[in-house]
Amino acid sequence: MGRDRGVPQEIFATPASLEGGKPTGPRGPRPLRAGATGATLVPLLQQRHPSTLTTPEHTVELRGATLAWAGRDKSSKKHVLELRTREGSEFLIQHDSDGIIAAWHKAIADSIGRLVSSAPCPALPGVVGHARTMGSTSSESDSSRVRNKLRKFLQRRPTLQSLRERGYIKDQVFGCSLQALCERERGTVPRFVLQCIQTVERRGLDIDGLYRVSGNLATIQKLRYKVEHDEQLDLDDGRWEDIHVVTGALKLFLRELPEPLIPFSHFEQFITAIKMQDPARRGRCIRELVSSLPPAHHDTMQVLFHHLCRVIEYKEENRMSVQSIAIVFGPTLLRPASEEGNMAMHMVFQNQVVEHILNQYSYIFPDG
Repeated sequence: MGRDRGVPQEIFATPASLEGGKPTGPRGPRPLRAGATGATLVPLLQQRHPSTLTTPEHTVELRGATLAWAGRDKSSKKHVLELRTREGSEFLIQHDSDGIIAAWHKAIADSIGRLVSSAPCPALPGVVGHARTMGSTSSESDSSRVRNKLRKFLQRRPTLQSLRERGYIKDQVFGCSLQALCERERGTVPRFVLQCIQTVERRGLDIDGLYRVSGNLATIQKLRYKVEHDEQLDLDDGRWEDIHVVTGALKLFLRELPEPLIPFSHFEQFITAIKMQDPARRGRCIRELVSSLPPAHHDTMQVLFHHLCRVIEYKEENRMSVQSIAIVFGPTLLRPASEEGNMAMHMVFQNQVVEHILNQYSYIFPDG
């Protein structure tokens, strides 16, 4: 199958076998590469190096299959196709782009339609050999048509760069490294972080359990989708009225940073510093470590901790003390590159580091 280097050839599929009308097996979406070979759809596992394709994990027989748009009971995502094979297996195929999923729908539906129309008639006595020959020729013809159609579809697709220029594809916010995101936004603190903090300080500082209480997970995921796909984010929109949804989205953003706010390279140094018995020496060491952080990490930490200090000012109303904030944010802001070792002991020191920075904010950030 031809390949346009400008556009990834992934779809997101969830295979599930049906036994007794109930799905079994893994249901989580996985990125797959897909191609067509004759009367089959061939999902291939995505690789690190996109120029190379692996051996198919399995093939999907399209003869006798049905294709429809999946309902809400199948998936909460948008643009999901439900493909059922004649044997009863079910596949959910999803892509965020309207155009790409529509093209997949058309290509698969057309292939199924041709297979139905070209199904061989029952063989008459005495002409079994002839019927088999005709069936074989028809299958080869179907295979050629499917390959040609997919090749033309791939050749017509716009490049990834052109889709970005037209605004159809945005670079990710969640899961992007802090430094790369800040460079893209030409700042040192992500816009989404600033928007969340401003919203919370405007209408949520006195809410009970602020940052401790979890917001509705489905609504948080909707907000995440909005952040990733819409330039104009309005956190005062009625959909985000629950302040715990905003705080939940901010915590999710921080959790999904590939490199935490306090980078992996500084983890052991912060743990060593917080263990120091001399308070003055401990304070100086942590201040120097914070000052040595990369600009995006340092400035984002300063803005975040200034905000958390304001949250603590309202502890009589929101019941969020220094210790409560440290328990919530410690494991998120400071974590080792590997989870090996004493995780319980790590958590104690992680919380102590966050608690120390909150208590010594004015000393650590004198210009804050």
